[in-house]
Amino acid sequence: MANREDLAIIRAARAGQAEAQLTLGKRYLFGGNGLPQSLGTAFHWLERAARQGLADAWMLIAQHIPYEVVMPLAKPQDAALWYERAFDAGLSKAGLVFARLVLGNVAQISADLKRKAIRALEVVAREGNPDAQWLLAQQSPEVQQQSAPSGEEGTAAGVEPAQQEPAAVRPQDEIRQWTQKAADAGIEQAQHALADAAWSQSDIPGFLRRAEPLVDVLLRQYEVVASQLNAPAEMLASSLGGQNVRLLRRLAQVRLGEAQPNLLYVQQLLELAALAGDRDAQLGLGLLYGRMDEQGERQFPGRGSANYKKAIRWLTLAGEQGMAAAWYALSRIYLKPEFSQRNLVDVQHYLERAAEMGHMAAQLECGVTAWRNRRDDPANDVRALYWLQKAATQGSVQAQSLLEKVADRPGTAPWAVQARAQLTRELINAYPFLAARIELAALFKLTRPEALLLDLKQADCGHCLMVDIRAQYARSKRRLIMVETGEERGALNRIGRLFEDVDCGPFGPEGNYRQRLYRLKAAVPDTGASVEEAEEQGTEA
Repeated sequence: MANREDLAIIRAARAGQAEAQLTLGKRYLFGGNGLPQSLGTAFHWLERAARQGLADAWMLIAQHIPYEVVMPLAKPQDAALWYERAFDAGLSKAGLVFARLVLGNVAQISADLKRKAIRALEVVAREGNPDAQWLLAQQSPEVQQQSAPSGEEGTAAGVEPAQQEPAAVRPQDEIRQWTQKAADAGIEQAQHALADAAWSQSDIPGFLRRAEPLVDVLLRQYEVVASQLNAPAEMLASSLGGQNVRLLRRLAQVRLGEAQPNLLYVQQLLELAALAGDRDAQLGLGLLYGRMDEQGERQFPGRGSANYKKAIRWLTLAGEQGMAAAWYALSRIYLKPEFSQRNLVDVQHYLERAAEMGHMAAQLECGVTAWRNRRDDPANDVRALYWLQKAATQGSVQAQSLLEKVADRPGTAPWAVQARAQLTRELINAYPFLAARIELAALFKLTRPEALLLDLKQADCGHCLMVDIRAQYARSKRRLIMVETGEERGALNRIGRLFEDVDCGPFGPEGNYRQRLYRLKAAVPDTGASVEEAEEQGTEA
């Protein structure tokens, strides 16, 4: 509780007396005499005294009020003034807070003030302050501007232009030096920056040198927490941070690639990252428990047996986060003969999930499996073509070669091209269905029976045209024709709308096959073949 003396000082300070404001600021700064210590309140009164020209006030601010207290209490450009004055007066440590206030709000600060902040930061950094060194390393554009001397300055210093280092090279070297010094002094962000730089440059020894000390600290820090968690936790993810999770995963990847990896150590790394919710770590941990790679091949023989129960747990978590490779790996586990819960139904379920998410190997296997079982389900050939097309689009050579066996490619039917050339506007208006069927035959190389009898509503499968007229023309064969171009897809959509509400069977408006063939011959008589020749072509199809 404030005593009489404190109350008198408070009244004088509120009345605007600079000395009273300075005294009151000191009392709040250090506490005692009935007033509690409060850095925020101390800054308030010291700043009011500083605005009235008391140098002791801004020196006390610079000496005792840290950046974290000042930042939320005042405008950065206003607060920076006191630290700038203290720095100019010889208090070098004030330069760090001055630089942080300026460089953290570059949009509101003039270019001259930014340059002065960089110079102050350099002074503090050269004195060995690791926070200043790291902040300076982060200011690469400003460092380049400050570090690259003009031609006149270089000549005045007695250095010929040809002897100077390129302006773009020297600043980068300085940035690396400051980062190195900050990292060596224990600044975690600088250590992460060097580890990331080494990883991007494929400098594995450099990466290990920086990553392992950080990871050892993490493993010790979170050992108890990780042992108590049974599932990924947002709390752990937030505490670790994305940077540490990435570091754990990368180090595990490096150690796993060694000739004789320490699997227990790798497991610890991946488990901590997986518990933080990292899907790549969950996939890697599942594969490690399963002693397999992403293709399901056996890994680390003689290094312990697989734990499929734990592998399934982590692979399922990774799959639920969108990892197609996890679903494919699960299908390989359920296919293994040594797995006690081997189940071909689950194999197909996980395989299709992986294929739907774009996994090429899964798409190829789904296509091959459907093609082999095409006699069990008439729709399996259509399903096989779908998956093989997906896999071929991703570059699967095997899928591309199988496509030739599964389906035909669109081509030109000479009879349809000749018939289409004879169609006039009057004939198209008189026989719209016949004209559409001729166009369809010309695009997809249909025989006359196929063109005349095809039910487009059933035949159009999106990715292919399923041609099956055996119910009305027994001598024909079922076949698939791929839909490959936008032009073909557009034509199918347009013709499909024409037949949308039409019965394409023998009792529909087009009649039976004999009636359709008669109408074709009457409309376009010169197609180069007789009715008997047309039927013979249908037999060959």
